[in-house]
Formats: sequence, structure tokens, C-alpha cells
Amino acid sequence: MKNTNPIGLFDSGIGGTSIWKEVHALLPHENTIYLADSKNAPYGLKSKEEIISLSCKNTEFLLEQNCKLIVVACNTATTNAIKELRSKYDIPFIGIEPAIKPAAIQSKTHTIGILATKGTLNSELFHKNVSNHPDVKIIEQIGHGLVQLIENGDINTPEMRELLESYLYPMVEKNIDYLVLGCSHYPYLIPEIKKIIPSSIKIIDSGEAVAKQTKKILEEHNLMNDSKELSSQLFYTNSNPKVLENILNNKEKVFFKAF
Repeated sequence: MKNTNPIGLFDSGIGGTSIWKEVHALLPHENTIYLADSKNAPYGLKSKEEIISLSCKNTEFLLEQNCKLIVVACNTATTNAIKELRSKYDIPFIGIEPAIKPAAIQSKTHTIGILATKGTLNSELFHKNVSNHPDVKIIEQIGHGLVQLIENGDINTPEMRELLESYLYPMVEKNIDYLVLGCSHYPYLIPEIKKIIPSSIKIIDSGEAVAKQTKKILEEHNLMNDSKELSSQLFYTNSNPKVLENILNNKEKVFFKAF
């Protein structure tokens, strides 16, 4: 495995670019390949078997591109499929899970909210993480419809505002002081969320932690790219490439591929 080989990242769509941005910011010399499986978004409504199958398909695409490490930049895919991916493929995987632990530890009201997909909230891994914090009340909310709106580029719309208000107001009423975003799409909603919830409620997502873990695993496996050449960033999608281009502010080249 060459150190200059790319880091692979995949998600059920464009949301995992929020993770890619953190990884690229921390590791600017690393080449990356991002795979957006928008055609099959959202994963959160699919069965565990379907999620595993799609995750394997995405992994094999990235392995064909000679990726040296794969970031599963999707909460639903991580919580439902990463165990199977690690047992099936001989490559390091980095998962992304809702940041329950830091929120639970730091909460003063002992009540935190989590906004996530159905697939994440119903997963065995999520329930295991929740059980580690019996003294904290966790208000769970499925973000029905949010991923679809983000995938369509409808972030700053009345429909999005209405959905977010219906999900967040009940959490605020229950005195949460931390809101955990349990889907890699949701960081793109932070500006809208901040208009709805009190400023005293802290919002947590997993991007920075995933980037730090990626660096740690690269170092442990001696896979850090020590080249100082300009790095290459490739993006693939099986849906409308314009949506992905817009979320990246047209700064990166996006390729359509019917995988």
C-alpha cells in the first residue's frame, strides 16, 4: 500500500462532505476520493441487510481506486454495517457515530437531544452507546424528510424550517442543553437550527473527531502521505452532480458515475 494512495469516503449522499471537509482541513496533503450514493439516499429508511449490501458495494468501488483507508462518512452505515465491513475487507475503516459521550458527560441538565435517522436510532450500536449513560435522559428524534430536502438542495426553505421546528421545539421544552446531530447531512442545517433553538444549547457533530481519528489510524499504520505535492480531491456521485457541486461551493471537480 503506497502512502500516496487516497483516503476513501462514502455516504448515502452529499452529507458526508461535512466529514470530508474536516478530514481535508486536518490532512491537506492527503489525496481523497468521495463517493456519494445519492441514488439510494436515505439509508436510514432501509433494512440492515440493504445497508450492509450498499456499504459493501461502496467499499469495493473505493478499493478499485486503490484507497488505503476508508471513512464510512454515514452514521446509518457505520451503526449498521461497519462490523461486517471490518471482518470482510483487509483495510482500516473509520466509522462515524453520534457524539453521545461528550454531550452526556458535559450536560448540566442531564438531558440531551439527538436528531438522527431511523436506521441509526434503531441500530444495536446506538443502543449500546446509550446504555453507557444511564444517568442522562436522551430525547431521540427521527429527522423524517431532512436528508431528502438536503439532497435536493432545499436547505433554506419554509418546508425545512417547519420540519426542524416540529422536531426541535419538543426537545427544547424538555430542557436539553446539548443537541447531538446524528447524521452527516445535518451539519449543513446548523445555521437554520441556530435560528430555532436557544443559544445556550450547544450543538455537537462528529466531523472533527472523525478527522482526528483518521489521522491517528494513518499514523499507526504508517500510511501518512509525506509528499508535499498538491493533493488530489475527487468526488463521484450517481445522481445530479450539481447538488454536490453546490454544497462544495463549486471549488472541487465532481464526476457523475452510475455505480
